[in-house]
Amino acid sequence: PDLTICVERTVLVWLPLAFLWLCAPWHFTTLCKKPAKAPLSTLYTRPGSADMCGANGAGVASVSFPVAFMVIKGYKRPLVQEDMWDLNEKDSSQAICQGFEDIMAIELKKARSSLQKKRNKPKTKDGHQNGLAKGVSQDVLDSESEYPNSWLVPTIAKTFKGVLLESAFFKLIQDLLSFASPQLLKLMISFTQDKSSHAWTGYLYAVLLLVVAFLQSVILQQYFQRCFILGMKVRTALMAAVYKKALVVSNDSRKESTAGEIVNLMSADAQRFNDVTNFIHLLWSCPLQIALAIAFLWIELGPSVLAGLLVMVLMVPINGWLATKSRSFQMENMKFKDKRMKIVNDILNGIKVLKYYAWESSFEAQVQEIREQELKVMRKFAYLSSVSTFIFSCAPAIVSLATFAVFVSVSPDNILDAEKAFTSISLFNILRFPLAMLPQLISIMVQTAVSKKRLEKFLSGDDLDTMAIARDDMIILFSVSLDIKPGRLVAVVGAVGSGKTSLISALLGELHSLKGRINIKGSVAFVPQQAWIQNATLKDNVLFGSDVNEERYRSVVEGCALGPDLDLLPGRDQTEIGEKGINLSGGQKQRVSLARAVYSSADVYFLDDPLSAVDSHVGKHLFERVIGPKGLLKDKTRILVTHGISFLPYVDEIVVLVNGVVSEVGSYDGLRASKGAFSEFLETYGKDESSNANANKGLSPIQRTSLQECIFVCTKACFIYIFFVFSVSLRKNSSVRSKKDSGDKKGQRLIEKEAMETGRVKFSVYLQYLRSMGWCLVTWSFLFYFIQNVAIIGQNVWLSDWTDDSVEYFNTTYPNHIRDTRIGVFGALGVAQGFLVFLGTILLADGSISASRTLHTSLLSNILKVPMMFFDTTPSGRIVNRFAKDIFTVDEMIPMSFRSWILCLLGVLGTLFVICLATPIFTAVVVPMAVIYYFVQRFYVATSRQLRRLDSVSRSPIYSHFGETVSGLSVIRAYGHQQRFLKQNEDTIDQNLKSVYPWIVSNRWLAMRLESLGNLVVFFSALFAVISRDSLNSGLVGLSISYALNVTQTLNWLVRMTSELETNIVAVERVREYVEIKNEAPWITTNHPPDDWPTDGNIHFENYKVRYRPELELILHGITCDIQSTEKIGLVGRTGKSSLTNCLFRIIEASEGQILVDGIDISTLGLHDLRSRLTIIPQDPVLFSGTLRMNLDPFEKSSDEEIWTVLELAHLKDYVRGLPTGLQHEVSEGGENLSVGQRQLLCLARALLRKSRILILDEATAAVDLETDDLIQNTIRTEFSHCTVLTIAHRLNTILDSSR
Repeated sequence: PDLTICVERTVLVWLPLAFLWLCAPWHFTTLCKKPAKAPLSTLYTRPGSADMCGANGAGVASVSFPVAFMVIKGYKRPLVQEDMWDLNEKDSSQAICQGFEDIMAIELKKARSSLQKKRNKPKTKDGHQNGLAKGVSQDVLDSESEYPNSWLVPTIAKTFKGVLLESAFFKLIQDLLSFASPQLLKLMISFTQDKSSHAWTGYLYAVLLLVVAFLQSVILQQYFQRCFILGMKVRTALMAAVYKKALVVSNDSRKESTAGEIVNLMSADAQRFNDVTNFIHLLWSCPLQIALAIAFLWIELGPSVLAGLLVMVLMVPINGWLATKSRSFQMENMKFKDKRMKIVNDILNGIKVLKYYAWESSFEAQVQEIREQELKVMRKFAYLSSVSTFIFSCAPAIVSLATFAVFVSVSPDNILDAEKAFTSISLFNILRFPLAMLPQLISIMVQTAVSKKRLEKFLSGDDLDTMAIARDDMIILFSVSLDIKPGRLVAVVGAVGSGKTSLISALLGELHSLKGRINIKGSVAFVPQQAWIQNATLKDNVLFGSDVNEERYRSVVEGCALGPDLDLLPGRDQTEIGEKGINLSGGQKQRVSLARAVYSSADVYFLDDPLSAVDSHVGKHLFERVIGPKGLLKDKTRILVTHGISFLPYVDEIVVLVNGVVSEVGSYDGLRASKGAFSEFLETYGKDESSNANANKGLSPIQRTSLQECIFVCTKACFIYIFFVFSVSLRKNSSVRSKKDSGDKKGQRLIEKEAMETGRVKFSVYLQYLRSMGWCLVTWSFLFYFIQNVAIIGQNVWLSDWTDDSVEYFNTTYPNHIRDTRIGVFGALGVAQGFLVFLGTILLADGSISASRTLHTSLLSNILKVPMMFFDTTPSGRIVNRFAKDIFTVDEMIPMSFRSWILCLLGVLGTLFVICLATPIFTAVVVPMAVIYYFVQRFYVATSRQLRRLDSVSRSPIYSHFGETVSGLSVIRAYGHQQRFLKQNEDTIDQNLKSVYPWIVSNRWLAMRLESLGNLVVFFSALFAVISRDSLNSGLVGLSISYALNVTQTLNWLVRMTSELETNIVAVERVREYVEIKNEAPWITTNHPPDDWPTDGNIHFENYKVRYRPELELILHGITCDIQSTEKIGLVGRTGKSSLTNCLFRIIEASEGQILVDGIDISTLGLHDLRSRLTIIPQDPVLFSGTLRMNLDPFEKSSDEEIWTVLELAHLKDYVRGLPTGLQHEVSEGGENLSVGQRQLLCLARALLRKSRILILDEATAAVDLETDDLIQNTIRTEFSHCTVLTIAHRLNTILDSSR
C-alpha cells in the first residue's frame, strides 16, 4: 500500500536533508574543539605501549577513528617526526627483510643452477674483456644471460603471499559488487516509466543503491590499504637488500655499477616496485571486469555488443605497439638519468677543485647536454602517451557508438529506450576504468621490468671471497709470499704504482686471488691512505661503535696528537664532523683515522701510509708514541706502508716491492749490506735529503735522520714564531675565551637538520610551476579540456533525447533519416572528445617539458654558484636528493597529476551540472555537501602534505648513509662492522617508514569519508527522481543517476589528485629552496684584469682577517706580509695554512683587510677572472669520471701536443702511452682506477697546463714516495722558476729550497 505522501517525504527526504544541513556547521566546530583521546591505530604501537595487532586486521573502524586523532592534530599544527607512532615489530624493516632474504637465498640458488645449466650447453665464444674497461660502468642491461635472472618476482610473491591473497580476495568482491548498481539503475528507470507501480518500491531501490555503494566503498578501502602496505614493504625489502649487497659485493661486481647507479637502485628502482604493487591485481581484475561487462551488455543489447567488442580487440595491437615503443624510450631515459646523476655526484665530490680551477661552466655544460638528450626522450615519450590518451578517450565513445549503431540498424524492431541505453552506458562506464588502466598498467610493467633487470643484476653479483683473495685481467701482484710473525713491525716500501696499496688490499681480501691463500690470525684494523671520516661527532669517529673506556680513549687521543686539535674545535670531541670530514684538515683526518684503528685494539694493523698527510714532526710523534717499537701498538703485528726513510731503521723487517713483485725482504742493515734495489734507493734519497747539511756525511743513517729532524724543528719553530708573533696576544685572549665558551658549545652542530617547509604549499610555488610551463600552453590546454567536457555532456544529453524516440515512435516504424542523424551526431561528439584531449595533452606535455628544463637549469646553475660554505654544511645526500628524487617528480609525476586533476575537476563539475539540470531540487543538497567536502579535504590535505614532507626529509639520510658506506667499504669490511652498519641502515629506513605508514592510513581515512559523500549524491539523485517521477521523463532519470554513479569515483580521484598535486608540488618547492640560496660573488664582473695579469706575481696581504662563518671566531688574525715576484714561500704551522690559500681564491671572503696581486685588489674581480689566473695543486687529488684528457683540459683549449708535453713533465707520459686508449682512457668514479700517486701527478700536469704566474702547492706531494716527490720537486723547480710559489709542507725537503 502507498504510504501517505506527507510521511513518506518527511521521513525519507527532508530528514536526511536536514541532517546534512546540520552536519555542515558541525564541521566548523570540530576545528576549534580539543580532540578526545582516540583509540590507537592497529598499525602502530605508541611509544612505550605493548605491540598491537598488525596492519592487516584493519577493519573499517580501525581505518577511521585512530587516524582522526592524527588528522586533527595535523590540521591544528604541522606534524613533526616526534608525532609519529612507533612501528610494530613485524612491520619494522628488520622483520620484513629477514623473511625476504631467506626466500631470496633459495630462489637465487635455483636461478644460479639454471644459469649454470644454460652455460654448460656447448657454445664457443671468447668471453675475455680488457680489465681496464671494467673501471667504466657498463650498461646494466646489456648482457642478459650473464647473470641469474627471473628470480626477483617469485621471491617477492612468496615473501608477501599473505597480503597478496587477502587483497586479491577483496578486489574480487569489489569487482562483483560494482555490477549491482547498473542492475538497480535498470529497475529504477523501469519504475519511473511504469506510473502504476507503488512509490515504496522506488524508495527501496534508492536505499539499495546507497547500501550497495557503501559496501563497495568499505571493501575497496580494505583492498587499497593492503596494496599500499604491500608496496611499502616491497620497497623496504629491496632497499635493505641493495644496502646489504653493497656491503659484501666483490670489487669486480662493484666496478660494474658506480655509486650513483647503486643509489639509483635504492631510490628510483625500488620506488618503481612500490608503485607497481599498487596495481598488481589489475592484471587479472581488468580482464575480469571486461568479461563481466560484456556479458551484461549481451543481456541488454544482444549480439550487437560484438561490434563494440571488435573495436576493443582492434585496440589491443595498437596498445602493444605503443607499449614496446615507450619501453625503449624508458630504457633510454634511465641511461641518461644514470649518466647525469654520475656527473652530478662527481661535481659534488669535487666541488672544491671545480671552484679552484673555475671549471664550473664546463661541467654545467656537460650536465646540460645530457639533460637535453634526456628531455628529448621525455618529449617523445610524452607524445606517445598523448596518442594513447587519444585512443583511450575515444575508446568508450567509439565502442558505445559501434554497439548502438549496430543495435538500431540490425532490425527496425530494435528501438533504443532509456532502460537499455543508460544501463548500457553505466556498464560502458565500468568498462572505461579497466580499459583506461590497461595501457597505464602496461607502461608501469615495462618500467618495472627494466628496474627488475637492474636489481637482479646487482643483487646476484658475486660476493667478496673472504676465504681467498681477483679475477682482474690486469695482474697487479705476482706470486707474493710473505710470512709475518706476530708482534712485528713490517715496513712496505716501493715506488708509486709498485703495488703497495694493492698488497694491503689483498691482505684485507679486497682483491681476487688467482692462486694461493692468506691466513690472518686475530682481528684486523685498517688505516687507509685517504682517511674515511663519518658524518658524526669526532668521538664517535674514534670509538667507531666500540664501548667507551675513558682511560684508553684519552691515551689514544694523546698518542695520536689530537689534544691540541680538540682545543681548536668548537665542541671539543663532541664537535660534529661534516660529510667526508669536511671541517678537518688532511692531517687531522688522518690522525682521527689512525686513532680509530688504535682504539679498536685489534691484533693486526694494516697502516697504508698514515704518516704522509701529517707534518713531519707530527709524523715523528705518531711513530714514537703509536706505531714504533715503544708506541701504544708495540705488542701488535703492524704492516706499515711508508715513504718516510727516517722510520725505516726502527722497523723489524722491510718488504721492498718493485712492479708488483717482492724484490727483497729483510732488516734495515741486512738490506743495506746486500746492495740490492733498496740500498740504491737509500743511497739516492738518503744523500738527497742530507745534501743540505754537508756535515752529516760521516753520520750513521739514524744520526743523520735525527739531525734532519732537529734542523726541521728549529726551522719550523723560527718560522712559526716570525709568522704568528703579532697574533699571539689575540690568540691568547681567544683561547681563554674559547675555554669559557666550550661549555656552551658542546657538540656544536655543523650539519643542520634539513629545513622543511610547513603548512600549505604557497600559491607562489604553483605559479612558479605554471610560469615555467608557459601561460599560453596552460591556457590553451585547459580550454581544450573544457570543450572536451562540454562534448561529453552534449553526447549524453543527446543520448537521453534519443531514448525519448522510443516513446514517440512507439508501435510505428522508426524513420531511417532520424536514426542516421542520431547515430551521426552521437559519433561525431565522441570523436571530437578524443581530438580535444589529444590536443590538450600534447600542449600540456610541451609545457611540462619546458618546466622540467627551466627548473633543472636554474637548480644546477645556482648550486654551482653557491659558496663553498654551503657544501661544508650540507650533506651531499640532500643535494643529490634534489637532483634525483625531486627532479624525477617534476619530470614524471607532476605532469601526470596535473593533467588528471584538470580532467577530474571538470568531470565533477559536469556531473553536478547534469544532475541539477535533470532535478533542480538537487541544488539544495549540493551546497552543504560542498561545504563538508571542502572541510574534509582541507583537514586531510594538511596532514597528508606534512606526512609527505616528513617522508622526503627522512629519506635523505638513507641515501646519505648509503653514500658514506659505499665510500668507506674497505674500512667497514676490515673492521668487520657490517652488522652495525646494516642495523643503522634499518633504523634509518624505520624512521622513514614511520611517516609512510600514517600517510597510507590517512589516505584511507579520507577516501572512506569522500566515498560516503559520493554515495549520498547517488542516494539523493535517486530519491529526487522517485519524488518527481511524474514530471520527469525516463531519459533524464537515467542520465542523472548514471552520472551520479560515476561521481563517487571522480570525486575520489579529484581529492586524490588534489593531494597528490600538493604533495608532488613540494618537489618544486624543494628545488626552489636551493635555487634561492645566496650565491658567492659574481663569476665575471665589469672590472676585468688585463689579459696577461698577473704579470709579476707580487702578493700583498694587508691586515687580513678571516672567519669561516659569521658566528665563528677569526681563523686568521690580521695578517700583513709582502711576497715578491718569483719568490718561493714555505708555509708551515699547525692550522690555518689551507685557510690562507682559500683566501687567495676567495673560497672564504675577508672579514676585513685586503689582498693585492700585482696591485689589483682581488675582491674587486669576478671569481672566474681571479681563479682562472691562479693555479693550485690541492691536498686531495680529485679526478672526475670521464677521459684523462677531459680531466686535464675540460674546455679543450689546449692541443694534444701540449697535453703530451705536460704529461712528460709530470712523468706520466710512459704510463699513458701504455694505456690502450691513451688520452681517451676512461677514469672511473673518483679516479679509483689510478693509484693516489698517479692522481697527484695528474694534478701536477693540470697545473703545468694552466701556465699561471702564481702557484700554490697544498701538501701536493704528501701521497707520493720520495722518488716521485723528487721528480715533482725538480719539475716545479724548472717549470715554475718564473712563478711565485706558495708551498704548504709537511716534509722538510719540500720546503728546504724556499726563499723564505
